[in-house]
Amino acid sequence: MSPRKITRSSSTVNTPHLPEPRRQGRRTGRLLAASVAVAACLCVAAVPASAADSTGSAPVVSRGVTIPDFYNPPARLPAADGSLVRTEPLPLGLSLPGLDGRRLPGTATRLMYKSTDAGGGPVAVTGAYIEPAAAWKGGGPRPLVALASGTMGQGDQCAPSLSLQHPLTIGQGTVSIGYDNIAVYRFLAAGAAVVVTDYAGLGATDRLHTYVNRLDEGHALLDAARAARSVSGASITSASRVGLYGYSQGGGASASAAELQSSYAPDVNLAGTYAGAPPADLTEVMKGIDGSALAGALGWSINGFAQSDPSLKAVVDANTNEVGKAALKDTSTMCVGDAILGHGFTNSKKWTANGKPIADIIAAEPKLQAILAQQRIGNLRPTAPVRLATGVQDDIVGHKQARQLAVDWCRKGADVTYEAVLLPNLGDKILTNHLAPLLTDQGSAISWLTDRLSGKKAASNCWSMPLQP
Repeated sequence: MSPRKITRSSSTVNTPHLPEPRRQGRRTGRLLAASVAVAACLCVAAVPASAADSTGSAPVVSRGVTIPDFYNPPARLPAADGSLVRTEPLPLGLSLPGLDGRRLPGTATRLMYKSTDAGGGPVAVTGAYIEPAAAWKGGGPRPLVALASGTMGQGDQCAPSLSLQHPLTIGQGTVSIGYDNIAVYRFLAAGAAVVVTDYAGLGATDRLHTYVNRLDEGHALLDAARAARSVSGASITSASRVGLYGYSQGGGASASAAELQSSYAPDVNLAGTYAGAPPADLTEVMKGIDGSALAGALGWSINGFAQSDPSLKAVVDANTNEVGKAALKDTSTMCVGDAILGHGFTNSKKWTANGKPIADIIAAEPKLQAILAQQRIGNLRPTAPVRLATGVQDDIVGHKQARQLAVDWCRKGADVTYEAVLLPNLGDKILTNHLAPLLTDQGSAISWLTDRLSGKKAASNCWSMPLQP
C-alpha cells in the first residue's frame, strides 16, 4: 500500500476526482440555530485541537486543524486483518483521577490497525481502545463494545478518536462534536471495555472517508474488535463477548458488521448488536437527506463512492454543474457542524447539470443504481441477536426503510428485537426527528446490549412486526 499524503484545508484538498471548492456565502439564522441546538443538547465540553507530533513528514492540516502524525499510515501494512500497526496513549478530554491511581472512566489508547476495504485491498484504520476503571459485574470475562460513531463528516479532524481527546473541536470554518462519547462513557461505567473505529479514511490521512460504504464500515468495526485484543494492558481476550453498537451512520455500520461477522470475522465472539436508525437502503435515505439540514451528507456519499470506484468520476463530472463540483470539494473536508452551516437545506437540483434532483439522476443511471443496490443491508442474516430501533418520525434516515430492514432480517430467521420509538414531530428536516430517538432510546439500547454481554438470552419480537408501526 502506498499512502497518498493529503493536505486538507477549507480551500484545497489533493484528490484525483474532485474540483476546487468555492467559498460559501452567507449563513442563515436557521442554519446557525440548528447547529447550536445540536451542540447544546449533547452537552459536551470544548477542548482546543492539539498540534501535530514534531516528528515525521510535513503535517496534514484540515480546515485549520493540524492532524497528529500518528494518523499518517505507513507504506506497508501487516497481512492479517485486525493487526495493530501502531499505538500511543490517548488523553481523554473528560476524565478524572481515581482513588486507586487509575483514571476515571478508564485509560485510553490511540490505535492504527489493518483492515480490508470494499475493493479487497489493505487499508489502515485508526480508532481508540479504552480500558475501563470500573469492574465488570456481569457474567463471564470483561466484555468489549465495538462502537461505530454516527455521522461525523469527511474531514480528518472529525475522527471519533480525536473527539475523545477533544469533545469539541473548532478550526477555520470547522466544528466537530463528539456526541457518541456519551454512549462510550456509559459502557465504561458498566465495566465494559470499548473500542471505537474511525472508519476507513476518517482520521487516517491517505484517503477520503468512504461514508456509508457498508463493506468498509463493517470490516473496520469488526477489525477494531480484533485489534483491541492486542492492546498492551487490555483485559479482554478472544473469549470476551463482543457487542456492536451504533446509531445513524453507526447503525448502518453495526448492522453491516452483524451481517458480515460469520464470514469475515468468525473469531469475534459476537453476543449482540444494537443498530439505531440504520441507513439500510441508501436510495431511500438519500431522499430524506436531500434538502435537509444534513444535505451536505450527499457530498460525502458521492465523494466516498467515487474514491472506492474511480470509474464513477466521469459519471459525477457529467452530471454536476460548477456549483455541484465546488460543493463536493467543499464537503470533502467538512464535519457535521460545517455541513449544516455551509450546505444545510440545499436542494441537490442546485448541484446537477440538468437541474434535476440526484434521485432522478440515479434512477436514470444503471451504474449508479447497481452501486446503491450493492450497499443494501438486509440481504444477509445476522447470526447473533440484533436490536433495531427507529424513530417513527425520522425524516432524515427514514423510518420505513429502517423498519424494512427488521422485516428482511426476521424473514431470514434472525433473532431481532424491533423498537419503534414513538415521539411527536419535532420539526421537519432539521435533524431533531433523527437525533431525539438517539437520546431517548439510548438507555434502553445500552441495557439491552449489556444483557447480551452478560450472557442473557434475547427475546425476538419478530412475531409482532405486522402490528408494529
